[in-house]
Amino acid sequence: MAHVETKVLTAHVPLPLADKVDQLAARLERSRGWIVKQALSAWVDMEEERSRLTREAMADVDAGRVIDHQAVQAWADSLGTDNPQPAPVVR
Repeated sequence: MAHVETKVLTAHVPLPLADKVDQLAARLERSRGWIVKQALSAWVDMEEERSRLTREAMADVDAGRVIDHQAVQAWADSLGTDNPQPAPVVR
């Protein structure tokens, strides 16, 4: 395995959260640092994906690939009725 440079990050966390991290570390037989690295990595991945999806959505808006608000509202209003409409789609 290649050596990866590291950097120490310090964060103050509420005691209940720290206790949960300690409990998970004990249950998984992993270090507290391993738990924090896993959580931070997952959060960064999630934020990067959210940012990518936002950029895609904004590109759709810029290109006019949108659904009219009134069409969405009519669809939402029809849900739970005896005659729900199909979800509107970009045309």
